[in-house]
Amino acid sequence: MSLLNDISAWGIIRCWGGLPFLFVLTLVVFFHELGHFLIARWCGVRVSVFSIGFGPELFGFNDHHGTRWKVSAVPLGGYVKFFGDDNAASVPDQAAIAAMSEAERRESFVHQPVVARSAIVVAGPVANFLLAIAIFAGLFMIFGKPSALPRVDAVRPDSVAAAAGFQMGDVVLTINGRSIESFTDMQRIVSTNAGEPLMFDIDRGGARVTLKAIPALEEVKDGFGNVNRIGVLGITRLNAPSDTNLQPVGPLDALVLGVQETWFVVEKTLLYIGRIFVGRESADQLGGPIRIAEVSCQVATAGIAALLQLTAILSVSIGLLNLFPIPLLDGGHLLFYGIEAVRGKPLSERAQEVGFRIGFALVVMLMIFTTYNDLMRWLPANWRAFFS
Repeated sequence: MSLLNDISAWGIIRCWGGLPFLFVLTLVVFFHELGHFLIARWCGVRVSVFSIGFGPELFGFNDHHGTRWKVSAVPLGGYVKFFGDDNAASVPDQAAIAAMSEAERRESFVHQPVVARSAIVVAGPVANFLLAIAIFAGLFMIFGKPSALPRVDAVRPDSVAAAAGFQMGDVVLTINGRSIESFTDMQRIVSTNAGEPLMFDIDRGGARVTLKAIPALEEVKDGFGNVNRIGVLGITRLNAPSDTNLQPVGPLDALVLGVQETWFVVEKTLLYIGRIFVGRESADQLGGPIRIAEVSCQVATAGIAALLQLTAILSVSIGLLNLFPIPLLDGGHLLFYGIEAVRGKPLSERAQEVGFRIGFALVVMLMIFTTYNDLMRWLPANWRAFFS
């Protein structure tokens, strides 16, 4: 059964019952919540619930510490509920707090020092970054590091590269002073810098040449037929076997490469978001759960390694998103704790309630917007023009 042409919700459902989507999202959510859980336990905070998913419980069990571990019906996230919380967003239960004994206060999240609460909150995104680093490092150790000489084998006529003076046989040494070791390194920098001037140091038959080029923003299809807007120069490279190899990678080097890959995802994400805010990029590339499900199905056809790589990328994205200073997200809690540290006392209940309501509204709007983007991708071009 071909999955590449399935561009409907039924296509996702038929994709092994959505197992790739569940695998990716469950792994990312589990590690995020595990970060909160482990640091909370380390700080002496009682954890009431550890849930994968939201809504009604499907199944679960209680551990010897009294934590209810469960899987819930809506697999679009998860949460850890601490002792003294009113809900999954860690909003304090004021009635329960007022009735607590001194021993219970020591186990409640809300009565912990600011530093402890901050550590517990930030542990979730940190766990996402560590998961990504571990996956990337593991893939490098197992499969090695692909390396292809950053040589120009063809220059597209009337392209940015042709105008800049690129020639067949040129080997790119550096871009904006950054050393280029492979053609992939060059592609990454070019694709994420559309409209930005780049300085290329070129080896041309033994002579060093410097060229300046500004990548053009173009729509490019990936191997699954998805259209992405990226920076393009207009140069290609032939896949000569003698130029391509897999370099073995040891544990320490793999860890370094894992950190570099994780940072690349962070850098690329922040750059894209920044360009949206200054009007240099459209937000229609943002995707939600439907898009994640679709991409998971597509990537699963390429094998477990590709699916793990997608998991790492999604883990970084979720960790980064949760650090945004939006009430309801981890970053919003950190914002409140920072204000508390400066003021010497927490914000009033009313101020926190208003903040959480604003945060909830922003999160809901983001989900609606990304779902709209997902649905628009499925519509024929004439229907997209009608709704846009």
